[in-house]
Amino acid sequence: FNQCMSWTEIAVRMIATIIVGGAIGIEREYKNRPAGMRTHILVCLGAAMIAMLECLILANSDSINPSSNYTFTLTRLSAQVISGIGFLGAGTIFIAQKKIAGLTTAASLWNVACLGLMVGFGYYWIAILCCVLILTVLTLFQKIIRVNSVKRVEVRFIHRAETLEYINTYFEAQNIKILDVDFHVELFRDSKKVEMNSYTNLYTLHLPSKTSYTDIVKYLSENENIQTVRTRNT
Repeated sequence: FNQCMSWTEIAVRMIATIIVGGAIGIEREYKNRPAGMRTHILVCLGAAMIAMLECLILANSDSINPSSNYTFTLTRLSAQVISGIGFLGAGTIFIAQKKIAGLTTAASLWNVACLGLMVGFGYYWIAILCCVLILTVLTLFQKIIRVNSVKRVEVRFIHRAETLEYINTYFEAQNIKILDVDFHVELFRDSKKVEMNSYTNLYTLHLPSKTSYTDIVKYLSENENIQTVRTRNT
């Protein structure tokens, strides 16, 4: 045992595993994701243990008689970690209000398992470099590269002519493209029991990179004729 891996080496690998797994887990926990620091550390530790086990098996393979019928594959256990982590990753993915969430956390769990294997095999600096790259993707890319997906904005308003002019003028000024509009009209009574028409437009929009859906909701809600503004995924 001491010839292939010392207790000091095992301790160093375990500490490195906790560092790289915990760094990514803290970022996920900070954003209140389903799998946090402890989950990422445990996944990384488990993968590292499998990797070290394979190192021990390889080191002790010299004691096997070459003429025997025994065969072994160095990466068989590691392959089971990579495929098995999908079960845990699937548990972090959920659907709420027809919206899929947790995909990034599932991907980070899979990457943490790979980092654990890398540390377990003793490739510390590569693991640290990959950890930095993963953290960069998780924390910086969304701020640097901004992608506005196509969403729908529901606007409920009164006084159709003047309010539509207000909405269309704003969209044109912000270079917001209207891809489609669904609408319906309903009758309601105001506080003075006067019957009025209430209009609801469901806009499918494509936004320029400098404009967010928060800006749209904030601006449109300032108009007194607009009763409700909200974004919808479907």
